[in-house]
Amino acid sequence: MRMMKTALGLIAPLVLLTHPAAAHEEPGKVALTFDDLPALSLFADQPYVNYLNDMLLRGLKRHHLPAIGFVNESKLDEIDRAQQIANLRKWLDAGMNLGNHTFSHESPDELGGPGYIADIAKGEPVTRELLAERHKKLEWFRHPYLETGIPEAVKREIDNWLTAHGYRIAPVTIDADDWEFAEPYDDAISRHDEARRLRIKKQYLEYTERTVAWYQKASEGLFGRRIALVMLLHDSRLNADSIDDLAALLKRRNLRGVTLDEAMKDPAYRTHDPYVGHDGIEWNERWSQELHKDLPWASYQDPPKNIVEEYDRNNHDQRPAKPVTP
Repeated sequence: MRMMKTALGLIAPLVLLTHPAAAHEEPGKVALTFDDLPALSLFADQPYVNYLNDMLLRGLKRHHLPAIGFVNESKLDEIDRAQQIANLRKWLDAGMNLGNHTFSHESPDELGGPGYIADIAKGEPVTRELLAERHKKLEWFRHPYLETGIPEAVKREIDNWLTAHGYRIAPVTIDADDWEFAEPYDDAISRHDEARRLRIKKQYLEYTERTVAWYQKASEGLFGRRIALVMLLHDSRLNADSIDDLAALLKRRNLRGVTLDEAMKDPAYRTHDPYVGHDGIEWNERWSQELHKDLPWASYQDPPKNIVEEYDRNNHDQRPAKPVTP
């Protein structure tokens, strides 16, 4: 899986206060969005996928956190189709929403405008039907890799098609690179390496707290106020096992979970997105170009080097990986 993030400045260790906000301050808003349903998993193992969805959804409900899951319908046939569709139903039964993440999770740079549009349409049928059963409509789209198309004519072609077909683009204003931790975490489980599993989880949570703080500061710098945030996560075992910790983290950062619809009411999301390029960048970086304001890149921190190395090693390791029974 290829994902990336660019920074328009120097990268240096992050030094940010992560103390809870003052008790009298109104909580900020954050919408939790999970990509790659029915699961981002190192294993094509149905019990493993079923378990992580069950645990993640229980945690979201326990902490009263609304969420939306973005579906790649190609994944339905990677294991057992009926059980994969059942996992999507679980999201709706839990009161969550579903959106389209294309059929195959490919890039518009590789497919071109017409091919990418065809892949979006191919990713609709099951998700649309499940939503229709509950008298809901399929209206949200998330670009894989956050790549929105290049050159500008291709981006415009995709945007126009999405609008004509009733879609709204789900932006991202917090991206803590959870995908880079998720596969090493799966690998640690497969190897029964409990110490490594716990170490990866600890690093993930520490990194996420620092990164959430950075995005709060960055967005406040752009707009001169706190905006409602949209957090990119993935439907993974790591997040299923970390959901209680993530809920506590959001509380420490004085953030209250809201639906994507609620977050998108913030006027910040009416800011024009001028970016056209190969890299998948989040919306603060896009808006910084439109507003001609710099982001605090000097304090941004990449994921830990050992995590990057573990992720890269995992993607070159030909050893068949098998999970333990959940």
